[in-house]
Amino acid sequence: MSHRLDKVASLLKEELSLIFLHRIQNSDVGLITVTNVKVSPDLQHTKIYLSVYDKSKRDEVLEKVNNLKKMIRSELASKVQLRYIPELHFFIDDTLDYVEKIEGLFKQIHSSDGKEKNDNQGNS
Repeated sequence: MSHRLDKVASLLKEELSLIFLHRIQNSDVGLITVTNVKVSPDLQHTKIYLSVYDKSKRDEVLEKVNNLKKMIRSELASKVQLRYIPELHFFIDDTLDYVEKIEGLFKQIHSSDGKEKNDNQGNS
């Protein structure tokens, strides 16, 4: 990605985070974090990745955010100075799920290694 695209993505991420913090986040959607923003090379489209604290509400939050897309985009337009405000496309960031799964697998491996060592020591 070019330096300009990186700067635009960073600016959009910062402003979107503030919009979510002050305008959208409430008790029924829980904690939402903007984890990543990717801007297309032509600056026409933006992929926004959201992390939702309450896993059971992910689909609900994504639906609500998509329903508020026009409001979010107009709010963003008032905060950033770009010739064109890109179309916003929201996605759930499930990276933490993979991290938890991998950590769980490591714990299983370490616990089975510990059992094998104890079994081998008992047989000696």
